[in-house]
Amino acid sequence: MLSSLVETATGPMGLVAIFVYSFLIAFALPGVSEIVLAAPLDLGLGRTGRLAVIILISGVGKAAGSVFAFHIGQEAKESGPVTRVLRRSRFDVVEWSEKKVVVLAQKYGYGGLALALCVPTFPDTLSIYAFSVLEEDYYRFAFATFVGSVGRLLVTLGGVAVITAF
Repeated sequence: MLSSLVETATGPMGLVAIFVYSFLIAFALPGVSEIVLAAPLDLGLGRTGRLAVIILISGVGKAAGSVFAFHIGQEAKESGPVTRVLRRSRFDVVEWSEKKVVVLAQKYGYGGLALALCVPTFPDTLSIYAFSVLEEDYYRFAFATFVGSVGRLLVTLGGVAVITAF
């Protein structure tokens, strides 16, 4: 339902819908964040201006949502029962994410998070939560998610441009 709202959003309320959708997709919603590029905003700007505003609003929304996820990750990290339940589950989410993300975080730090978030259609939530448990700097985390979110939308636009050129 929320994705259809984004697809039909116009004007200033469309910007609010894009922000809320991007915020929620960072920590709670399964789905594809690239859908915001389809929003038919009518702000009196050309195509480039419209896309720039969408990308900026989406990046800020996702960064804000990731800070919320970061806070949840910090709380979960300090909560023994949450970690114990996850470790006892059939599929050890904590161990798997730690192995994959620790390598990425140790090798590339916050740049690794930004790079992981640049991959179109890959679920943002996994990378965001995995990094949130390992890292401690809210500002750097928010900046990395903003850069990764903007990068993802630019990569998507580039891919669409290449495909439509053929």
